[in-house]
Amino acid sequence: MISYKQAGVDIDAGNSFVSAIKPLVDSTKQAGCIGGIGSFSGAFALPSGLKEPVLLAATDGVGTKLRLAIDSQKYEGVGIDLVAMCVNDLICNFGKPLFFLDYYASAKLDIEVAKAVLSGIAKGCKLAKCALIGGETAEMPSMYEKGDFDLAGFAVGVAEKAQIDRRNFVQKGDILLALPSSGLHSNGFSLARAVIKKLNCDLNSDFNGKALIDVLLEPTRIYVDEFLRLNDYINALAHITGGGISENLPRILPAGLGARIQKSKIKMPEIFKLISREVNENEMERTFNCGVGMILVISSKNASHILANTDAYEIGEIIAGKGVEYVK
Repeated sequence: MISYKQAGVDIDAGNSFVSAIKPLVDSTKQAGCIGGIGSFSGAFALPSGLKEPVLLAATDGVGTKLRLAIDSQKYEGVGIDLVAMCVNDLICNFGKPLFFLDYYASAKLDIEVAKAVLSGIAKGCKLAKCALIGGETAEMPSMYEKGDFDLAGFAVGVAEKAQIDRRNFVQKGDILLALPSSGLHSNGFSLARAVIKKLNCDLNSDFNGKALIDVLLEPTRIYVDEFLRLNDYINALAHITGGGISENLPRILPAGLGARIQKSKIKMPEIFKLISREVNENEMERTFNCGVGMILVISSKNASHILANTDAYEIGEIIAGKGVEYVK
């Protein structure tokens, strides 16, 4: 007779993990939470006070940034990344994040590693002002190599129906403000790792005062606080992820309008300059955020307020046309 544990799946370890992370989950509780983990599904009460409430959902992963995290045994940051990549999308449709769920799959559950990841997820949820209300942990020994794991995240938010399509609020002459990224965020790591390998970089070497590995694994910045504080002054937002500015900014542009970006105004962190030693300019721009994590489209009358209350800076404007036009 063969047991499930002998086949590679330890049910008792899974139960122990759920017990171990309960305090982390509880630390993210919000007003709408109903019950706790352990049921068949998570429950969250829809907020009151909205005229036409619409639920928004976003899902994402961390990509091959996980390879660096696993190899370096630095796990918490990728949990923050997971939350960030989902909630930063939600706010682009003016959705207030409500709750988050995660999926964690590994060859064999290492409770301490998984707890470190979940600690990051809980931290990310608190930064995003949303609740972690459930998730799934899977052991799949025939699918993953020893020590490997994968992550997926799912965020749900709420918005007024009339506020979702931000193209309706963008006008010619609007100003483009950049909110800086914290680094690579969670895009382009297959290319970044290839460059680091080609340059034969020591990941533990100093890079502007920090170990290079820590610069690469810097968690994705979460922009929910800026959105919640300043959404009345914002016409639209574009989350700059894979595809860069040229592919993400057009997603919020109405027909007949384009964007002019002044390249010289973009503040590019040193890590991108390192990568650009082996990657041409066009490939950099369509792979990485290059230092711009979120673009705000605002009316000129609101510029001073936004600039005074964030670390945003001006990089361009909305013009007649189509797509993104770069000027020096």
